[in-house]
Amino acid sequence: MADKQMSTGYIDSQNGDAQEESLRMVSARPIEGEPVSDEELRPETLDGFIGQPRLKAQLGLFLKAAKKRDVAPDHILLAGPPGLGKTTLAMIVAHELEVPIRVTSGPAVQHAGDLASILSSLEAGEVLFIDEIHRLPRAAEELLYIAMEDFRVDVMVGKGPGASSIPLTLPRFTVIGATTREGMLPSPLRARFGFTAHLDFYPEEELEKLVERSAKVLGIVLQDDAAHQLALRSRGTPRIANRLLRRVRDWAIVHDLDQVGPDDVKQALSLYQIDSEGLDRLDLAVLKAIVNSFDGGPVGLNNLAAMVGEEAETVETVCEPYLVREGFLVRTPKGRVATTKAWEHLGRKPPEDVMKLF
Repeated sequence: MADKQMSTGYIDSQNGDAQEESLRMVSARPIEGEPVSDEELRPETLDGFIGQPRLKAQLGLFLKAAKKRDVAPDHILLAGPPGLGKTTLAMIVAHELEVPIRVTSGPAVQHAGDLASILSSLEAGEVLFIDEIHRLPRAAEELLYIAMEDFRVDVMVGKGPGASSIPLTLPRFTVIGATTREGMLPSPLRARFGFTAHLDFYPEEELEKLVERSAKVLGIVLQDDAAHQLALRSRGTPRIANRLLRRVRDWAIVHDLDQVGPDDVKQALSLYQIDSEGLDRLDLAVLKAIVNSFDGGPVGLNNLAAMVGEEAETVETVCEPYLVREGFLVRTPKGRVATTKAWEHLGRKPPEDVMKLF
């Protein structure tokens, strides 16, 4: 079944480099040129946020308590894989608190002075959202330590030996940090967050609800099972679900469809070689290489990468995590091994001793 999918699982870029994760239709990271913020699809309240029920309950209690006490809440850290709604939750926090939000990111802060300028202009109660906070420069991190704990920054006046530091008191504010790599955050920075939330991948039922909501916002009429077919292919990630929904909308517009059925979803996404498990060209190439060329494995990473024509790092960091998570691939001390599920997905009968390879 996988062999019947059409080609072009990547979106061409202007420089012709189609091997970056950010260009994959099933990448959880934003694709250049797409509406990264998805403002039209973004809920403004916790009640409107679909999924993450335990996190929503915890965060709701946390924010209500802060509002009743009439104080800025403790700093918040949102951790989890890309595309699960960390930025959306940051916007919701500001909306629920009825305060402004300032947005920046770790890569955008190149010097400590950049962050000092932002901090010194914050208003009382304002939210400062720092995306990819794990990528802040070390000097900026150290500045943030003091600002988060003591609500002050030390401003350097003058240059050279005569320079002096003048403390500048800041109004109470709330930092919301978002990270996909919590382990890269220094312990002193992690310790300054009073509320830490971990976002999990979405089950299919919650993704279906999200797709149905997004379809209504975009004016797409989905027939029974169409949302389910989209959810199956979305890798447990809302950003991917919304991206695929937009591509299905394109299909419906071009084919003059008033409603979108499950077969329309399958045909539209087969154009991008995305199958029923959310696997694309690269995923299938890796599985086929292990099964067809290495008899199911084990195979070393470098040999596998050479077989599919990719860098080893690309295979390891971009492709393998989802294949391992979904049970198609196992990493062993001897190399990568295709599971029974992988063999069956490719329409091949697995060898009787496949389990002995683990």
